[in-house]
Order: sequence, then C-alpha cells, then structure tokens
Amino acid sequence: MRKLTLLAAAAVTALAVGAGPALAKKQLVIVVKGLDNPFFEAINQGCQKWNGENPDSEYECFYTGPASTSDEAGEAQIVQDMLGKADTAAMAISPSNAKLIAQTIKISNPTVPIMTIDADLAEEDAGLRMTYLGTDNYLMGKRIGEYIAEAKPDGGTICSIQGNPGADNILRRAQGMRDALSGEEGLPALAGEGGWTEVSGCPVFTNDDGAKGVQAMTDILAANPELDAFGIMGGWPLFGAPQPYRDLIGPYADRIASNDFVVGAADTIGEEVAIAGEGLVTALVGQRPFEMGYLAPSVMIDLIEGKDVDDPVFTGLDECTKDTVDTCIQK
Repeated sequence: MRKLTLLAAAAVTALAVGAGPALAKKQLVIVVKGLDNPFFEAINQGCQKWNGENPDSEYECFYTGPASTSDEAGEAQIVQDMLGKADTAAMAISPSNAKLIAQTIKISNPTVPIMTIDADLAEEDAGLRMTYLGTDNYLMGKRIGEYIAEAKPDGGTICSIQGNPGADNILRRAQGMRDALSGEEGLPALAGEGGWTEVSGCPVFTNDDGAKGVQAMTDILAANPELDAFGIMGGWPLFGAPQPYRDLIGPYADRIASNDFVVGAADTIGEEVAIAGEGLVTALVGQRPFEMGYLAPSVMIDLIEGKDVDDPVFTGLDECTKDTVDTCIQK
C-alpha cells in the first residue's frame, strides 16, 4: 500500500514537472503619451476589457506609457525598450512627438507589426506603421470649426488652444478648424479669411496640461477682452482643470448662450459633458478612446496573422451641446 502511495506521488510530481510553469502570454503593447491623462485611461479600460473577454488567448493587451504626458523622451524610450523585449508581439503607439517616435521606430528596426492609435505619424513617415486606429482628426477639427462658424457666421477673432506642437493629431484638428472657418484649405493661420482672424499669441501650446490651458485662456482673454471664440483642440482645460475652467468661463455664460462668445472644444471625457450642460461651452466634439483600446488588440492580431487591415481604421465622433447632453454619448 505504501509502495502504491509513493508511486502515485511520484507520478503527480512527474506530471507537475513536465507541465512546468504557465507560459507567459505574448504582449500586444499599447504605448500612450502619458498615464496622467484620463483620455488614455479610457484606452486602458478598453484594453483591459479585451483581456477580460479573451482569457484563453495566447495574447495579452499590455498598456504602458510615461508618467507625464509632457515626457516625449520618456515615451520614445518606452517604445524602444518594449520593442527590444522578446514577448512583444505587436505595438500600437500614440505619438506625443510624431517625428521623435518615427526616428525611434527607425532606430529600433522592429520585426513586429507597428500601428498607431489616437495620434498618427506625419504623412511622410506613415510607411513606418501598418495602420492608424482612432479619430479622423481632420474631421474632428472641421466639425469644431463648423460649430463655431454656425454660431458666428460673420466671423470675428479667435484663439486656438493646442497641446504639443509635435503632435500630428492636434495639428490636423487645427487645420480642419481653419479650413472650416475660412472656406479655404491649408492656411497656416487665419488673417481675415472667412471673416476670422487669429489673435496675437495664438495658437497657444499647453503640452496637454489642463491648468496651463486655463491659464493660457485667462491670459488671452485679458489681452483680448472682446475675443469672439476659442477653438480648443483637446479637452485639457475642461477635463484636466474643470473647476478653474468653470471659474474662468462662468462670467461668459450669457455671451455663450447668445452666441456672442463661442467655445468649441474637443473630447467628451471627465466633466466635459457636465460643463456643456451648464452652458459653459458651445459644443464638444468627442472621440471614443474606450473603443480604441478595445479594438486595438484585435487589429494587432490581424496584423500579426497577415490579414488585410484597413488604413486608417476610424472610430466615430460624439457631438454634444447643452441641449443634447443626455443623448450625445455613444453607449
């Protein structure tokens, strides 16, 4: 009896040794501009939902990025480091500085599929990635411009609040807004075209910092008390510093209600929709970051498997005004 027990124990041990530790999953890496931004946290939530729905997959969605959205070099270093890891099977990058990330990809010479998410590389570097997944940024900016033009058809003075001067997605939005306001294409600044003029000191680049965005708006309004409009190319002042934004724009609520003063802004995250409901922004044109994070792993797997993938893969837009805040967000 003891002999049988020992044999059984040995058999169990042999099976355990033969099985070995559970194999690590291959990583579908998403590298974002910074972990301090709630927009990118929504991408992470989409990534984690995919993991939860695919527990038996040989792949795992892995989300990472520098601590601060303003750390361009940190993002580039993470891209380089992750491309050097054996378990990285594919990568989706949201470039904070499109040129820097393009150079990093060239230096790394990756053997795994590379795509962009949320923000793209510059057009001349598009060959370094296989597809772009995210917002049609030019259309997003154009819709913001159309809301501004509809509110003030005769034009006026405007300032655009932008993020990082090297972020291709923000530059495309700004161009879309200018094209919508001017009725022309490709103008680097507005100087009366379509009745619109960009005031001195604009655009303002805030490096995606909400508090800096509010301070920039404060300074521009102090220098231009009769300013007609702001075009905010990312929601940083609204979702990054919602109370300071309310404090600044609250006194302009009556002017916003009458379309004497217009604020068109990007995104619908954090407290932005609530702020729209309070009448402190004319219109929001929002992205769908959760959808980006949720779709990215499947797109990366298709790229790994050599399947045909559209380029670009656009996610939609949500458009919110004071009158539509209860129904404007895709569920």
